[in-house]
Amino acid sequence: LAQAILAQCSSNMIRLQKGCSCTNQLAQSTRSSHGFRGLNGVSLASQLAGQGVHDLGKSQHGLCTAAVAFLFGSLAQRGSVRVRRKASAVEEVECDVCIVGSGPAGSTCALYTARANHKTVMLDKNPATGALAITSHIANYPGVEANVSGQELLEKMQEQAISYGTEYRRAQVYVLDLEGDTKVVYTPVASFKAKVVVLATGAMGRKPSFKGEEAYLGQGVSYCATCDGAFYDGSEVAVAGNNKEAVEEAQFLTKFASTVHWITTGDPKPDVHAEDLLANPKVKHWKARMLSIEGNASGVTGIRVQVKGDIQTLPVEGVFIYVAGSKPMTSFLQEGSVQLNEDGGVAVNDQMATSVPGVFAIGDIRNTPFKQVVVAASDGCIAAMAIDRYLSGRKSMKVDWAHK
Repeated sequence: LAQAILAQCSSNMIRLQKGCSCTNQLAQSTRSSHGFRGLNGVSLASQLAGQGVHDLGKSQHGLCTAAVAFLFGSLAQRGSVRVRRKASAVEEVECDVCIVGSGPAGSTCALYTARANHKTVMLDKNPATGALAITSHIANYPGVEANVSGQELLEKMQEQAISYGTEYRRAQVYVLDLEGDTKVVYTPVASFKAKVVVLATGAMGRKPSFKGEEAYLGQGVSYCATCDGAFYDGSEVAVAGNNKEAVEEAQFLTKFASTVHWITTGDPKPDVHAEDLLANPKVKHWKARMLSIEGNASGVTGIRVQVKGDIQTLPVEGVFIYVAGSKPMTSFLQEGSVQLNEDGGVAVNDQMATSVPGVFAIGDIRNTPFKQVVVAASDGCIAAMAIDRYLSGRKSMKVDWAHK
């Protein structure tokens, strides 16, 4: 891992973004993955943090030097031979395609690239997280019964990709080197050298905004009314947020819910769509602060809101939150390494190619407004076909069928 950090520093690829303690995360992962410990039995992560290694006011050179120095320096006190053995233990894997993320977009892309005989590695930080994995039921994916959970559907997608030759790895990506013909993806356990890198990490990279939000995520708390609105037919629901997305999603929910409680901390922004929403007899607007989401073993039972000085409980079964929006998970990308849109999503063309040759982005990391499983899977298919053309040096797409 230290070699990976040093290599990235030497190539000037690490650019820590404001609010990120990347180096400290690396140390934490090193400790857990390799059992490294620092001086006097204190974890390296603690030492790095204590030395201000994750202080973003320091230069990138200083950060990297400190990280590597602490890693090697602490181990060196236990013998240089052991240092070399630990450092060389980081596995190097060569492949044609390395996909960062194993959601519906990544799994579909892996299925297609592996089936096209391109050596494909798919990296998954945690199979239990992600928008699809935490969805209790999938009712609008073609050919899938409504009682199938998001986790079950995701596992089937991953298993299908693996059955065609995809190599599935559990690993968290910290640093990417996207320069040149060969890209390198660094993780604590291995570095993956690939001709093509696919970014498919999704868009859930924000902390919960309310007490109870994380606890009831997938059990009444949702970020997608289009996905889950039909489950609340005849029920009362709440929508928190005062942006365009909140207005559109609340309007969609009026097709199903008996009452939509629209919670905003200030007056709604003057907009024809907001006016139409307020005019809907199913909508009750609250200028209030949402304090918490309440529930039990069966899911959400209500929300507590503060209206001026009074605290009230609204009996809702679903809570749709659009306060901070869905944040694309791009913290592992160096600043300026690929072009981003103003909303933080990775910019791509119609073939899912980014601004860097050989780098593609698919699914919710693009921050598309259409956050649906079928859309993510479509992205994966489009990217895979473009990747096949890219790797084969062809000018046209190769399809599975042909009309004669």
